[in-house]
Amino acid sequence: MARNTDIPTEEELYDLAELFKVFGDSTRIRILFQLFDKELSVGELADLLNMNQSAVSHQLKVLKQAKLVKNRRDGKSIIYSLDDEHVRTIIAMGIDHIEE
Repeated sequence: MARNTDIPTEEELYDLAELFKVFGDSTRIRILFQLFDKELSVGELADLLNMNQSAVSHQLKVLKQAKLVKNRRDGKSIIYSLDDEHVRTIIAMGIDHIEE
């Protein structure tokens, strides 16, 4: 990753733009908020968000590809959680910015 004094490469700029595109959907943000404090299955997320499981699964796939969520198998269920603390930090910084 480029340092503050370095100009990012075109690839880094592209990857950063793609990451921010993922945050450009309020449904995905709602999913991330639900995962702030606990791990949840697709069914649990669907119930909490009043959405169908197919729609939630699609959004989770996008979030997983962006490395914002991870999953693990628990019996027949797939359980999702935030990928790391950076996800929480990015969202918190966004909230701080809009509340200024």
